[in-house]
Amino acid sequence: MLHSCQWQNACRNRPNQLNSIFMLLSLLLQIDTTGSATGIASQSIFDIILGSGPLGVTIIGIQLLLTIIAIYIFIERWLTIGAVVKEDDRVMQNLRANITSGNIAAIQGICASSDTPLARMVEKGLSRLGRPMPEIESAIENVGRVETFRLEKKINYLSLIARLAPMFGFLGTIMGVIKIFYDISLTDNLSIGVISGGLYQKMMTSAGGLLVGIIAFLGYYFLTMMLDEEVNKLERSSIEFMDMLHTPVK
Repeated sequence: MLHSCQWQNACRNRPNQLNSIFMLLSLLLQIDTTGSATGIASQSIFDIILGSGPLGVTIIGIQLLLTIIAIYIFIERWLTIGAVVKEDDRVMQNLRANITSGNIAAIQGICASSDTPLARMVEKGLSRLGRPMPEIESAIENVGRVETFRLEKKINYLSLIARLAPMFGFLGTIMGVIKIFYDISLTDNLSIGVISGGLYQKMMTSAGGLLVGIIAFLGYYFLTMMLDEEVNKLERSSIEFMDMLHTPVK
């Protein structure tokens, strides 16, 4: 009798189970149809950018401009710092030979003909010869700070671009989402196709902003490492120069 009741309850529940299965199949079919339509209507990146609207195109244009500026700053500073490092090495080699022999005129000529931070630091130190050593050292340090600031010029712009570009991207995405929900409020259409179709276009600005930010940050980090190495080399060279001044002339 107990088995008979259980069998009757199962029979009563079968229609509900069948209805649930049919509903699940219909949902799967709708999802598959949507995926097929998306595959058929595949778009290029350029088409997606144009479909993001005037605001999206404007923001992506700004991000492209920031990318060009970041690449220009990186190349210009990389070449400048690299040339300074090579020239300072050559200047220091020439200074060692003349300082130990006490040839001040030759040292001044080397500094005057070399447009490098080290040459200007040594030239300032030579102009203070005959004064107390702390004063000479202070004059060299002051010139070193000025030269460091010159080498750092424009590098901070890369840091600014790395912070600013993603913000522009997020702004474009948020404005796009606002536009999507405004359109939904007017049409009462909550279909996945309408929401996702507009959202993936608006998210192009976020993707572009993150890409620009990564490029600018990598450039900033690389140049900062180069600059730290050059500043450290200038400090060692200035210490060596002061030690040479203390060494008796041969």
